Amino acid sequence: MPSETTPPESPTASAEHGSTRSAGHSAAHARTGNDLLRRLKNVEGHVCGIQKMVRDDAYCIDVLKQIKAVRAALDRVGSIALETHLATCVTDRLRSEDSAERDRVIGEILEVFNADAKR
Repeated sequence: MPSETTPPESPTASAEHGSTRSAGHSAAHARTGNDLLRRLKNVEGHVCGIQKMVRDDAYCIDVLKQIKAVRAALDRVGSIALETHLATCVTDRLRSEDSAERDRVIGEILEVFNADAKR
C-alpha cells in the first residue's frame, strides 16, 4: 500500500513504459525524471518553509506569496513532464499503426486537460 506521500502508480504506467521504448525515449525519461525529482524536492522544502511560517504566525501576505511561488514551481514541473510525454510517449503512440492506440493516447491527454477545465 502506498504511503501518504507516495502516489499510487497509474494502472497504465507499466504498459506505457514497457520494453517497446527506444533508447532515446528511455534516455529522455531518465533526464527529465532526474530534473523533475530535483524540482519536486525543492517544492517540498518550500512547502515545509511555508508550514513553518504558518506555525510562526508569519504575515499573511508573505505566506500567500510563498504559496503562489510553490504553485508556479509545480506548474513548471507539470509543463516539463507534459513536454517530455508529448515528445516521447505520445509521439511513439501516434506513430503506431494501431488506430485504437492512437485514439486512446489522444483521449488520455484530453481527459487530463478536461479535468483541469472542470475546476
